[in-house]
Amino acid sequence: MKKLIVLALLFTGVTTFAQNKVAKGVLEVDGVCVMCKARIEKACLTSKGVKSANWNVNTHELKVIYDDRKTDLKTINQTVADAGHDTKIITATDEAYAKVHACCKYRDEAVQDDHKDE
Repeated sequence: MKKLIVLALLFTGVTTFAQNKVAKGVLEVDGVCVMCKARIEKACLTSKGVKSANWNVNTHELKVIYDDRKTDLKTINQTVADAGHDTKIITATDEAYAKVHACCKYRDEAVQDDHKDE
């Protein structure tokens, strides 16, 4: 009987460690429109370990769900910056920013003004 209880506890411990380590995070990402939203979310979802990504155009908050054994928030920030969008901790390179569509040039005040009515 003792062996059965020990085996049951051991099995329970092993299955607990085998489960995914799901983490949630919120990043601040610059952008101005739904094209930015699509680009930001697509970049995140191509990053290994990211399960879900949802960027809000109005608040600039990117909510991600990811496997923290495969990635971390710094890596996700870098992936977004590589797609051409500044985050609070990583600024996109000029080369990456230049690749975003003309209506998505969020650093340009005129473009920001054009999107305020949306």
